Formats: sequence, structure tokens, C-alpha cells
Amino acid sequence: MIVDAANVVGSVPDGWWRNRAAATRRLRDRLVEKSRSADVILVVEGQARDVRGIAGVRVVAAPGSGDDTIVDLVRSEQDAYPDVYVVTADRELRRRVEELGAGVLGPGWLTRG
Repeated sequence: MIVDAANVVGSVPDGWWRNRAAATRRLRDRLVEKSRSADVILVVEGQARDVRGIAGVRVVAAPGSGDDTIVDLVRSEQDAYPDVYVVTADRELRRRVEELGAGVLGPGWLTRG
């Protein structure tokens, strides 16, 4: 599972804009639960670029566009995993990864509850 951190963090109006890195760390920490049943990659960019990985959640800092990094990861991860999912609501990113055969889940799948 590849998570578009900026898109997922931005989908919840909880004041994330005051401290994007802290909001991204909170998301990363919530993803540990998901890592029990899937490998998790969190793609970070911008002000959250310095967020580091933890046990169960690999963090990849996008050198440029987070979307381009996610597409590159879908390509590379498909060699090791037949089922790759991307968590995002970004329509263009959804289109790009679906063309590569990845599944897509919306941010609500992670943020509910």
C-alpha cells in the first residue's frame, strides 16, 4: 500500500495546515495498524519531507512531485507484489496508477474511525 501523505492529511480539516510535519507523523503512526496486514509506504513531500519511517511504515521523501514518486513506486513495487494499492483522492494520480494496474482507495479508508 502506497499512501499519498499530503492528500490524505489534507482530507481531514483538523488544523493540519498549522504543522504539516506533525500531521504527517500522526498519519504515519496510524498506519502502523495497517502494516500488520500489508507493506506500507508513506510518500511525503514539502514541509513534511523530514518525517522519518518507523517500524512497519517505510517513508519515501519525494525529491520533486509526490505524484511522480508514487507512480514510480507503483512501477517498482509491482515487481515484488501483484496487488499494489494507492491511497489518494487525487483524480489525476488515481488515473495514472490505475493505468498501471494499481488499485485505489480513498483517504476515508484510512481516516474513518
